[in-house]
Amino acid sequence: MATKKHDDHENYPTVVVTKTVTVHPKPSLHHPQQILHLSNLDRQCPMLMYVVFFYKPCFAYQNLALGSIFNSLKSGLEETLSIWYPAAGRLSLNQADGKLNLWCNNGGAVLAEAVTTAKIIQLGDLSQYKEFFERLAYKPVFHGNFSQMPLIVAQVTRFGCGGYSISIGASHSLFDGPATYDFLCAWASNSAILKEKRSTLQIYKPVHERGPLLVGTQHGQQQLTKLPESGSSAPSRGAAAIDHLHQLIKQALAGPDMKFGGSNFSNTGNSNLVLKTFHLSGAMIESLKIKVFGGESRGSFSCSSFELIAAHLWKARTKALGVRKGAMVCLQFAVDVRNKMVPPLPKGFSGNAFVLASIALTAEQLEGSSHEATIEKIKQAKNSITNDYVIAYNKALDGGAAQGSLPPINELTLVSDWTRMPFHTIDFLHGEAAYVSPLLSPIPQVAYFMQNPNDLRGIDVRIGLPPQFLNAFSHYFLTNLQ
Repeated sequence: MATKKHDDHENYPTVVVTKTVTVHPKPSLHHPQQILHLSNLDRQCPMLMYVVFFYKPCFAYQNLALGSIFNSLKSGLEETLSIWYPAAGRLSLNQADGKLNLWCNNGGAVLAEAVTTAKIIQLGDLSQYKEFFERLAYKPVFHGNFSQMPLIVAQVTRFGCGGYSISIGASHSLFDGPATYDFLCAWASNSAILKEKRSTLQIYKPVHERGPLLVGTQHGQQQLTKLPESGSSAPSRGAAAIDHLHQLIKQALAGPDMKFGGSNFSNTGNSNLVLKTFHLSGAMIESLKIKVFGGESRGSFSCSSFELIAAHLWKARTKALGVRKGAMVCLQFAVDVRNKMVPPLPKGFSGNAFVLASIALTAEQLEGSSHEATIEKIKQAKNSITNDYVIAYNKALDGGAAQGSLPPINELTLVSDWTRMPFHTIDFLHGEAAYVSPLLSPIPQVAYFMQNPNDLRGIDVRIGLPPQFLNAFSHYFLTNLQ
């Protein structure tokens, strides 16, 4: 899925890759080759997901050679891959069932070195996505054969001003957000750039086996006997997110603008999306809480900033896109299930451990619903994520449907909460990053909630929108926030 160009590539100097190496685990710590069975949660989106760290010019490393930084990152990555050994492997297709698993073959990660005469200050507001950011990432050529695609790629780029960017791409089949954060913390800790290696950093030893998330294990089978028949109305035993998604697809297929059998979902199917970041300061969020709940009169009702902003965003996006009143609209958001499982997943679990919670209303019901009522439904959806829900969700994915292949649907609002993963605090170089920006993802319409390095009480909301709806969304979303 492409995004609409809203910055001119030609305004920026080129980025020249000067070196590319394959990085393997330390020879003394090689693990024997083995197949690591993935869960259905891992298989939803096997493509690489990228983030890019920006470090502005700093006196501490102004005279440090690019080669020295590159070698330190390479050495740290070798050490990290020795513990996080699946990251040095490749995905492997099981010919018997057509499903992807992880071949731990020590094939290695890829690390690239690059230079550009561009200055970081030329990029302006780093929170606003620019197409130029994609040039700061190493992107291996992919011809559809996952067994040849590295699971970790990175590129360190020196800017003309003396600043740096470090981009990392990780396969979503390998890690989810929290596991990616732990891996990057370990890598930064093992890379002795302007600091001693910090072996005392509180990072749990990674647990790579997927355990009870594997459909077909004894634990899983005991739970799966409780699953309802298709079409059952018992929500406590089913996975609402999957049911709602199927209903949305049926609704889109039945729409007058849908070309059956294609991917032209009404209004947005072939549109290029613009990625836009809205910074909501802590003061703006508190202002919205006061306007929604009436200040001190809200009594015992409380909500998190995530719940408040998710409800506000859902209402604003649905209104801006002009969804017809009788249409079903849905809010889905990722929930970490590490502590929802029975028993909980072990500390340091390194695979994908999230499912989507889901709420469905008609557009008319959503518009007429107060923020408080919508927030209550979000709370209920969160509380519905139990061990039974996770098992049902995992089993429902057994058909191999990938969320990443879904075209944008006006009626579906997706949210991913990164606010508990302060990527900017990972000090690969010296101190915190000026900003950490996600690059274009396989699901560009998702809204990311992220920490802002300069306003820890605030939230940066990155969302992909069709360009013709951007102004309307900005208007509705910023109402009551300014």
